[in-house]
Amino acid sequence: MATQIRIAQDEAADAVLSSDPFALLVGMLLDQQYPMEHAFRGPSKILERFGTLSPQAIAEAEPEAFADLCSTPPAIHRYGRSMAGRVQQLAVVVRDEYGGRAETIWQDAEDARDLLARLRALPGFGDQKARIFAALVGKQLDVRPAGWQEAVGPYAEDGSYRSVADVVDAESLAKVREFKQAAKAELKAKAAAAKAKA
Repeated sequence: MATQIRIAQDEAADAVLSSDPFALLVGMLLDQQYPMEHAFRGPSKILERFGTLSPQAIAEAEPEAFADLCSTPPAIHRYGRSMAGRVQQLAVVVRDEYGGRAETIWQDAEDARDLLARLRALPGFGDQKARIFAALVGKQLDVRPAGWQEAVGPYAEDGSYRSVADVVDAESLAKVREFKQAAKAELKAKAAAAKAKA
């Protein structure tokens, strides 16, 4: 991956994301109920404390010890211990189904439908997270299998600031945050309106 990822907005953490496909996958896994740039700093913290991001080594790590390492402040996530378990589950899938090479998930996908199916099958990846990650590898790594735009939907739009796939610097990070806050406010307003009608 020669591309320079800048999602974490931290030089060392972004270097890890740029050089290690499994790190990028772990960052996406951690991106929930937590500020996105902090989520994507998680892989760098694991590397620093555990010494490797090898899916095999992480899969085989003693769960309690790995959870301790992930939850030590600054933790990899607000829910450090439970996310440590998710990271290990993800490592097991990458080790067992993709020969320890995370990039195989997107590089060997037959088409966009296959890519989304592979991503949705990963622990902690629902439909929306799968689409956002497919948008991320499409926009930032130029991996766009046949049908990519249709499968990814609005996240594939050029010039949009909908998700982590659009974060390339501090300015775009702020725009994505604004978009997410506006979308959240809109959902809240709709829910309140529906409640008032009921």
